[in-house]
Amino acid sequence: MNPTSVLTSGKLIYWFIAGVVTTVLWDVSGWDIKVMQWLGSAQGFPLRDSWWLDTFFHDWARNLGLVIYFALIAAIPWPWRQMRELSRAERLEVVTGIALCLLAVIMLKKFSLTSCPWSLQMFGGTAQYVSHWAWGVPDGGPGRCFPGGHVSTAFGFLPLAMVWHVKAPQRMVKLLIAIACLGLLLGAVQTLRGAHYPSHTAWTAIVCAMAAVLNQIGFHQWQTRRVIKQ
Repeated sequence: MNPTSVLTSGKLIYWFIAGVVTTVLWDVSGWDIKVMQWLGSAQGFPLRDSWWLDTFFHDWARNLGLVIYFALIAAIPWPWRQMRELSRAERLEVVTGIALCLLAVIMLKKFSLTSCPWSLQMFGGTAQYVSHWAWGVPDGGPGRCFPGGHVSTAFGFLPLAMVWHVKAPQRMVKLLIAIACLGLLLGAVQTLRGAHYPSHTAWTAIVCAMAAVLNQIGFHQWQTRRVIKQ
């Protein structure tokens, strides 16, 4: 690993820690519910069924994410463009990492009792507000809303950026910035619709980042063992 990638990796660690600390402080502040009260009322959220937010930035964006993922799967045997610069194992690492990111978010949502903002009584629903950290405490709603699922359409591609940390650190940084911007956009869309609190977007980013790192460590160890056996 060259000095540039070491420096970049060190900076990423600091950014990650800063992101976790900021998200925790946001959770403690209670600003989640305050933001939703600015956006909605007892009649619900006026932008919930907006065509741009619901169809374009939600449904179409999700479908585009699936198309890109399938293209990356196809790139394992048939690499295209910059994917040719990666080894077959690295291309497999990307696809597996994305799957792990999405699976981690799906599993957390499956067991979460936290309902979406639009399900709260104050916004015309049936649920009471309960912190997503109150594990095992139902809020009277449908639950399964924590963390944000739609933003994983963006943050789930973190492994695609991280695979370049040695070969092309600058490309990694550009991809990370693009993924972060897209994730924040998709998160804002769901918050405006009343589907998720702002913190849900941040926690999805953190979950995906952790899954991506563990995936990269696992593949690095696997490749190291292969070299030793040879």
